Amino acid sequence: ITLTTKEYALLEYLVRNAGRVVGRAELSEHVWDENHDPFSNALEVYINRVRNKIDGHSGGRSMIHTHRGAGYRLAPEAARRSGESTAV
Repeated sequence: ITLTTKEYALLEYLVRNAGRVVGRAELSEHVWDENHDPFSNALEVYINRVRNKIDGHSGGRSMIHTHRGAGYRLAPEAARRSGESTAV
């Protein structure tokens, strides 16, 4: 999968925190810097790009889940195998 630097940083952070909901501000600070506005839509744009790239290689299962008002979570492999619902 070909990723830009920002896409890679975003996916790397989600992988390092797999199974845990990571908040917008935390993601923004890690991928951009502390001066980045966590309420801009840049995060959603990058999440969508990464989703489109990795979901095509995951058997059609969504691996990045949105938790409204809380952030995003990368589903760990074990949870996906056990039949956890991916619709969020």
